[in-house]
Amino acid sequence: MLTEKLLEVTLVGSEWILYILLGLSVLSVAIIVERALFYLANRKAWATLKKRIEPMVHGRRWDEVRQVIDSWPGAEVEVLRAAMDGSEIGPEAADKLVESAMIHEQQRLDRRLAFLGTLGNNAPFIGLFGTVLGIIRAFHDLSGNLQGGANVVMAGISEALIATAVGLFVAIPAVIAFNYFNKSSLREVNRARAAVNEILACRLAGRDD
Repeated sequence: MLTEKLLEVTLVGSEWILYILLGLSVLSVAIIVERALFYLANRKAWATLKKRIEPMVHGRRWDEVRQVIDSWPGAEVEVLRAAMDGSEIGPEAADKLVESAMIHEQQRLDRRLAFLGTLGNNAPFIGLFGTVLGIIRAFHDLSGNLQGGANVVMAGISEALIATAVGLFVAIPAVIAFNYFNKSSLREVNRARAAVNEILACRLAGRDD
């Protein structure tokens, strides 16, 4: 009885799997475009900010640095604000504030990347599931049409294999984007850490003087 009920479900075929993969593909492309634009804007913002405050930092014009940081619109400036706030208290406080800000920065950079990683790992299995459903349906059709012979099976299997192909087609761009954005995130974090270290070194050295 249970087998018959499951067979009724599987005989629906793999077409609905293809619609799921199509929807996941659209969502994946949207995330890839959004993240690409985000990293591009973030990189430009860091370059502009660094160019703006670097002469002030080396000149130890901290009031001007503070004004720029407080008025800067981007979220990437939070780590620099934490460095400035911590440096006024002491090295230990600076380290803790910067570490907390870097965690938030990492989360901001890694947003939605988990979806790409999960999709890249599982889309082939979703496609394979659709292929299995298609093959079950092909053999069931053969049992009801023995005169068709191998032609019925081959037509059904070739149609079922489309699900596996679509699963791979969805997974490959997601994996590539996931790996690329992970490296981009690491570069952005290192860029922020370098800027913070520069501010702390100059700021704390000035306090010692």
